[in-house]
Parts: sequence; C-alpha cells; structure tokens
Amino acid sequence: MLSAAGNRHLRTPALDSIARRGTRFERAYCMNPVCVPSRFSLFTGRRGSDIDLLNNNDGHIKQKPAAALEHAMGWTMRRAGYRTAYGGKTHFPLGLTPEDFGFETISCDDRDGLAEDCVQFLCGDHADPFLLVASFINPHDICHMAIRDFAETPLERHLSRPDRIELKELDAALQIPEGMTKEEFTRKVCPPLPENFEIPPEEAEAIRIMQARSPFKRKARERYKEADWRMHRWAYARLTERVDGQIERVLAGLRDNQLAENTIVVFTSDHGDMDASHRMEHKTAFYDEAARVPLLIAGPGLAQGVVDDRHVVSNGLDLVPTLAAVAGLEPSCDLEGRSLLPLLDAVPAAGWRDTTPVESDIGQMIVQGNFKYMRYYQGENGEQLVDLAQDPGEMRNAVHDAAHQARLRELRAEFSSVFLRAHDPYACTVGEAKTDASIRASQACIQ
Repeated sequence: MLSAAGNRHLRTPALDSIARRGTRFERAYCMNPVCVPSRFSLFTGRRGSDIDLLNNNDGHIKQKPAAALEHAMGWTMRRAGYRTAYGGKTHFPLGLTPEDFGFETISCDDRDGLAEDCVQFLCGDHADPFLLVASFINPHDICHMAIRDFAETPLERHLSRPDRIELKELDAALQIPEGMTKEEFTRKVCPPLPENFEIPPEEAEAIRIMQARSPFKRKARERYKEADWRMHRWAYARLTERVDGQIERVLAGLRDNQLAENTIVVFTSDHGDMDASHRMEHKTAFYDEAARVPLLIAGPGLAQGVVDDRHVVSNGLDLVPTLAAVAGLEPSCDLEGRSLLPLLDAVPAAGWRDTTPVESDIGQMIVQGNFKYMRYYQGENGEQLVDLAQDPGEMRNAVHDAAHQARLRELRAEFSSVFLRAHDPYACTVGEAKTDASIRASQACIQ
C-alpha cells in the first residue's frame, strides 16, 4: 500500500520520502497477522506464543509477563539514556499500558491529535536522545466496512454505531463524487480487483473455519459483489492516504526543529489487510496481504534508496534488537531476533538467518527464500507450500508437486526446528490429537 512500491491506486508521499532516504524491506513479515499479539512482539521482541497469546483474546492469561517487559523496547532504550515517549493506538494485552513497556504517554489520540502532540514533543528540549513512538490507527478503519454491512452480534452492532469516529472516517473514504452514480464510480474510478481475487482450489479449510467464528467475514466473502470489493479497495487506499498525511506532519516536525539529520525514522505496521485478495478482508490468515508488512528505515549514515527484496525479516522479532544496536547496546541474550543494522549499510553483511517464523491462532508458518511452508491446526489441506517465485498470488498448494518434494522435506525439518514444543501452544504427545475444544480455548475476537 505504498506508491513507492508501485501501487498506482494511491499516493503516499510521506512514506515514499522515508523509502527514498533509506531502505524499504520488501520481505518483512509480522510475527502474527492480528493486532494484539503482533504489537506485543513489536515492543518486546518475543513471540506471542511465549505467553500463550495467539489472538486478541487474552482472558486466559492471568499475570503480566515480567521477564518480557523487563527487556521491552522502552526500558531497553531508557537504560541507554534515551527519553522514551509513546502516543496513539495501544491494543496491548492484559490491559498493559505504554508505561509497562517503558514509555511515558504523550497522547491518547491516534489520529490528527496524535500528529499535533508529536509535533509538540519534537518542539521540546532534546538535550538527551529520544525514542518517540507515534502509533496511528489508520487504515484500520477499513475493518468496520464488513462489520457494519453484516452486523449480527451485539458487539458487531456496537462497533457499527454511526456516531463512532471509525464510521465517520470510513464514510468519508467511501464518499462518491456528486453527480456520479455508484455503478459508474466503481466501474471507472475504483481500483480493479486483484489478480488473486478468487479462492484457491486447495485452500486450507482452517481459513473457512476461522471466518465462521466471525460471521461478517464469511458473509463478506460469500455476498460481496465485485463492485463492493472495489469500493472496499478504494476506501482502504483513501484511509492509507489519510494516515500518510498525518505522518507527514510528524516528519515536518522533525525538519522544522532541526532534528531530521540526526534521527533514525522507522515505519512499519502490525499487520496488513486482505483487501479483496481471495475474496477476503481483515487479517489473521498467512496470505502475504495480511502477514507481510511495510518496513522502512532511514537515517544518518544509512544507505539511501535501497529496496531489499532478498532478506526475509521480522518486524516483531527484529525491531527491538535493531533499536538496541542503534543505542549501542547488546540486546537481551534470550531474544531470537537480530539487529537489522548490518542490512542497512551500503554493502550489507552476509549471514542473515535463513528462516523467519510467523504464527497465528489457526496455524504456524515459516518463510524461507521464496517458499512459505504452513501447517494449520485443524481442517483439510492443513499442510501448505507456496513457491512465491512461481505463484506470487498464492493460488496453488505445491505440497504434492513432484518438483518440490526435496525442498518440502527440508522445510518440514526446518519447521520442526523453528517451532519447538515450547513455542507450540497446541503441542501434542504421541497419540494425542488437537481438538476443536483446544482451538476454541484460544478463539479470536473479531478485531
């Protein structure tokens, strides 16, 4: 969703400026393609499964993860002498606050007010180095389109109240120019459907089981017409442009206060949105639209205008070690992520890890080179292999392809190594089987 990445259906000049001044990682993945566990990983450098957190439901977790919080992003940077400030969206588990992660809160707004509060922060005295997190909400408002269109449960109806700011922003993004019919607008103006719009014939049944938990997701897939999907894509692009404008105000604050030349800027996201691919919206699935995220890093002394499409990185695992390295610290020894700084040099160092893990409440995945290997916890077609070089739209399950059998054996062994029992929340002893009850114990909330 960046014009710098070739998306012709939106303009993101602020984000493009970060990409021009630094490195854009084309192969960055979140640790878990849903808000709360992904954000836990972003600010601790740990897998959500380390604390049995696989979705937005944390009711089964009874105490704060003290060990993870001790070396969280804010506390790590404070130990290096940084002032650490946080504003905007939290979506943390267990009612955790920015203070629990080592930050002071400078803004509870996550829209225009956050941009203004960040500018005020940047206007202050900065004798000491600082880490500022500006956590904007959008384009998250797109989530409310299908919720409102198919509201069924009390929570869905609550989230669809017209007085909510999310709905007002969404309606502004969906607005059709005066004098143009909806049919004409969708046909002539809205982005076209993606090339991978259709449902893969061998899709994992776990995807449909996941959608059935939140009926609006299933209904959107079954009932949205092509015009509806194109309107969804139009609104998603406008909401992305909305946050790009807010980000530009923060970047302008850096420039206006003569801080831009000695500040490293990182942009990333907790997950993506399916945006009509495979007739889906929302997230949770391992498809690239949901699990692959933007990651831009720019700053003094770093290579400029680089597009890294070779190294598979994890924002959830690698961001905390990267910032620790920026501050001249050694990251906590029990973190599995690595500093990205060697990849940001004009001549990147060799030896980056081969495999990046991704987890969800419906399964586990590793990404290695051009291959994605997945195992889902229930349903048919639970083992999936995708060769992104040959199938970038993820329309085929290559598990049974004769040409891929040697690589499949290697990936199976690597998967077992990456997801040890300690990281498998549904690990079974010999003879046991994962049950629907064990899956429901960790059932996802709709957001």
